Amino acid sequence: MSDVDADVVIVGSGPGGATFAEVVTAAGWSCIVLEKGRNHLLELSAPYDLKGDFANDELRFMRRHFLGPDPLLEPRSYRRADHLADDGDRLFVGDVNNMPTTVGGAGVHADGKLPRFRAIDFHLRSELGPVEGAAVDDWPITYDDVEPYYAEVERSIGVAGEADPAKGGNPFAEWRSGPYPMPPGADMFGTTLSVPAAERLGLHPYRAPTGANSVPYDGRPACNNCGFCGYYGCPIHAKGDPVAMLQRALQTGRCEIRPECVVTEVLTDGTGRRATGVRYLDTTQAIGSADAPVREVRARFVVLACGAFETPRLLLRSGVGNSSGLVGRYLMFHVQTLTVGSFPFSMRGHTGRAVTHLHDDHIIGDEAQQAAARAAGLPWLRGGIVEHGSAAGPVMEASTYPRGPGHNPSMVASELRDKLWVFTMQGEDLPQVTNAVDLDPSVRDVWGLAAGRVTYAPHRHEVAASDHVAPILEQVLRDAGATWAFSTTSPPIGALGPLELANPLGVAPASKHWMGTCRMGTDPAASVVGPEQRFHDVENLLCADSSVFVTSTGYGPTLTLAALAARAAHLLTGTPRPPTAPA
Repeated sequence: MSDVDADVVIVGSGPGGATFAEVVTAAGWSCIVLEKGRNHLLELSAPYDLKGDFANDELRFMRRHFLGPDPLLEPRSYRRADHLADDGDRLFVGDVNNMPTTVGGAGVHADGKLPRFRAIDFHLRSELGPVEGAAVDDWPITYDDVEPYYAEVERSIGVAGEADPAKGGNPFAEWRSGPYPMPPGADMFGTTLSVPAAERLGLHPYRAPTGANSVPYDGRPACNNCGFCGYYGCPIHAKGDPVAMLQRALQTGRCEIRPECVVTEVLTDGTGRRATGVRYLDTTQAIGSADAPVREVRARFVVLACGAFETPRLLLRSGVGNSSGLVGRYLMFHVQTLTVGSFPFSMRGHTGRAVTHLHDDHIIGDEAQQAAARAAGLPWLRGGIVEHGSAAGPVMEASTYPRGPGHNPSMVASELRDKLWVFTMQGEDLPQVTNAVDLDPSVRDVWGLAAGRVTYAPHRHEVAASDHVAPILEQVLRDAGATWAFSTTSPPIGALGPLELANPLGVAPASKHWMGTCRMGTDPAASVVGPEQRFHDVENLLCADSSVFVTSTGYGPTLTLAALAARAAHLLTGTPRPPTAPA
């Protein structure tokens, strides 16, 4: 193909797309990155300075969709199951676990918890066995295959953490070939209470590995612990994911980033076996689809890094890569168990990183957890990492108090923010073929494209895991000094009543984690991409996001999706990392 615009066109500039761009440009290849959202991250011409568009502004980020998307312009629809008559084609339309659409993608708003998976997570079926009603399968790769790329992206992003359990590291972590690039940052005040209380109950909290600089790193300053990590862009660019990778890709002179480009179709040749590029709407000056010029990019390889919602939506719209019928299937989130405790004094959750400590015990399990599995009629239970963190911002708090003379005294007392401490368990979500992203039959976005529709309900495994862990977390908070504690879940578990429908977290999952809609495997009839993340149907089309996940695990997906993107890019360019061994 001599008439190409670049070696690679990458759709999406989040952690996966940014990592892919850095690796291919370092190998001497050219790439064009197309991003649907606006650019608030870095200048796109030399010397590619970091921009100053971010501020600690709750209204801008949480209410005015600064990082996009506006759910009125780009709606998503949701239903719990296609057989529920009450839900019909959809239960509601609007914000369905929306992720930022901006240069840098969801990496811009993330609070940067970056744990690795463990070896067992890549062969869960072989290790623990099947679960009725779920498609628990082994990945076609192992932890050892991914470890060199974990190490690479930890250096690339800049991860602060502690590997030694004797110094506060995770005692359950998998082997590593080297230390973290930076030491951990300062502990939040609340963890001085929650960590000892958890340890007294036999749990093992540890300092969370985060993509926030604890010391100056890669030309960017150390985190100043302002408290605006989760859901916000960092005003001083102390978060490294994915600004660092994009900046380095641009500095090679072989990368071009085009924001406000809505890709509408993957283009293929007459056989359908090769991708020739993508077609997109140039929305830089457009208000709606009628105003947007249609443009194309031609490339030797097409890489989809739009996330596990937008990637299947684009594929289904394009009619490519789906001979198995599994594009969009096996959608996974993390079923969150949120345990809230109220303390008789300020927990100072508005300062420090959003989360400085985690514990993994409910993934590892114990005899009591095994007994809970048997009582639920399940072969095993796995929860997820538990984040030791704080509550919402003052604007969200204000919306929970009634109007009138009692409002200001309520804000001063801040019983529902300043005095709260919160545990969030990111529970493992088992893959089910009925959980899916498809195209809504009648809802359209501002560009005239079919909205993506989510059909999703948790497996009874997630329900049983939450029921088992919630009382443990409540006990930890009470032992830490909370006067009361209670638990809830996202999405709500069980029948929906008026309270659930009015829940500020919504009835759809609110975890901001999407996985599994183009699962990886060796059998083209049972998977969508192969172990190298190439689509079985289209030989030069690749996926570089968490769509390829076979299982969700109980760990956040970002570091793993970036490591997999690095691996896929190295294999594509012929520059694979050599095997590594424990340090």
